[in-house]
Amino acid sequence: MKNIREIIGENLSELRKEAKLTQLELAEKFNYSDKSISKWEKGETLPDIVTLNELCEFYGVTLDYLTHEATQENKKKYKKESSRDHYNKIILTALMVSVIWMIATIIYVWSLIKFNNGIWMAFVWGAPVTFLFLTIANHRYFHQKTLYFVFTSCFLWSTLAASFVQFLSDRVWTIFLLGIPIQAALFLYGKMKH
Repeated sequence: MKNIREIIGENLSELRKEAKLTQLELAEKFNYSDKSISKWEKGETLPDIVTLNELCEFYGVTLDYLTHEATQENKKKYKKESSRDHYNKIILTALMVSVIWMIATIIYVWSLIKFNNGIWMAFVWGAPVTFLFLTIANHRYFHQKTLYFVFTSCFLWSTLAASFVQFLSDRVWTIFLLGIPIQAALFLYGKMKH
């Protein structure tokens, strides 16, 4: 089993090589000698905690990244997302939501032109489709437990409301009774530790 110095050294070496830097170039950035960098990467010595933190910020990783063996799972788990990547994911999500509503508008306008009667239900069903997409986007990009609960709850109730409006009749209101146990299940699922 490798000791912590060896693990940190290997990870520092790999990160430096991924950044396409020589030991000398990295040493100049942090005001150390290239011999110090070499000793860190060989696991002979360790940088102080302040320098380790600065290296983590420089490479966009957490301290856990440096202290765990470099498996694909650990790399993904402990890599920090850049603010640019996070911003781009938010913009991409917003663009996709706008596409959903553009499609609803196209359906409405097309039916208005073709049949002189717009299919306004396209807008009603646009809400559950939007919340379904937001649930998927949150699962894929953001991993926010609170957002997951909010989006899935909104998807549930907007689907029930759209169904109610679509099939308006005397007993259709009972469809909302389905939402109660499902909402309770979503709440309990959200309380589970993952």
